[in-house]
Amino acid sequence: MRGSAVSTSSRAQPPDRLRRIEPAAVAGVLSREWTVFTRYWVSTTFSSIVEPTIYLLAFGFGLGVLLPAIGGLDYLDFIGTGIVATAVMFSSAFPGMFGTFVKRRFQRTYDAILAAPVDTGELVTAEALWLSLRAGVYGCAPMIVAIFFGLDPSPGMLLVPFIAALTGFGFASLGILIAGIARSIDNFNYVISAVLTPLFLVAGTFFPVDVLPAPVAAASVLNPLYHCVELVRGAVFGFSGWGQLGHVAGLVVFGAVAWALAIRRLRARLID
Repeated sequence: MRGSAVSTSSRAQPPDRLRRIEPAAVAGVLSREWTVFTRYWVSTTFSSIVEPTIYLLAFGFGLGVLLPAIGGLDYLDFIGTGIVATAVMFSSAFPGMFGTFVKRRFQRTYDAILAAPVDTGELVTAEALWLSLRAGVYGCAPMIVAIFFGLDPSPGMLLVPFIAALTGFGFASLGILIAGIARSIDNFNYVISAVLTPLFLVAGTFFPVDVLPAPVAAASVLNPLYHCVELVRGAVFGFSGWGQLGHVAGLVVFGAVAWALAIRRLRARLID
């Protein structure tokens, strides 16, 4: 029954319709996400903000006593800017995985959406955009908390929501991709333990990556969270040169590749 409804909807559209991203279709999905968010925003905001803030307070006031300065910065300033990347990952990759899987497998939300004039590309784009917007807001929470504990405000902080949103788009797309691959929600444990946790531990969040063994430090250029951390610190404390554009390029490439793969995988799950 489900496959029949989706296939009928797809056949009713011209072939080139499936290759475009229609703004009206994306806006429709975004409107739905906003409506749902207004009902559950308290619990969603609590889980997205509190956990990275606890990391900030625990490491900042615990380890910070033993490490008063690192990389020329007070440790609380160092971690207050670095942990933005952790907040971005929590607020984009996790709902990208769990939210997409639940809506696809249990709630059948995507079956209903695809019965409307919306294709898989527009669905994935809207979901990733929505989560990236949330990441842009929630990612700033640890930095704002750090301001109350001594981090000096600067005009460059106004760029942090955009950096967080750009990073969040890639991780939201990655989460959707993983949800399209996973056969069981338990499979996410492998991804969280073997992929996401190592990514934020070696991103320069808690300590500089140049103290790691040379091969690991060199491999950090492949870590999107590392680029996010470097851009956030550059925005807050001052950019050091054109090399920052390399970090922007790294996040753009990561987001584009994850987005394209997520569309392909979810299309295979829902339609093909």
